[in-house]
Amino acid sequence: MSSLKDIKSEIEKYAKDSNLTELQVIEKLEKHYFNKKVNDNLKLYKKGQKKVSDITKDLKISPRKFYGILKTKNIEHKKYNKE
Repeated sequence: MSSLKDIKSEIEKYAKDSNLTELQVIEKLEKHYFNKKVNDNLKLYKKGQKKVSDITKDLKISPRKFYGILKTKNIEHKKYNKE
């Protein structure tokens, strides 16, 4: 439990230094680690080692959101017609 207290004190210290609330700091950390996971999975997707369904399960996002990420990062992907 001491490590949890250390993490909490570091977050409070950073929040004071940067004039942010603790929740804003945690949101920034969450975005950072989510983007890190996305980038790792995108590398595997580009190489063809991982499918979209596997990536969406790992990241716990919808396929539509994943395709949106691909579009914003200008990565080629297959487009399917609904007809």
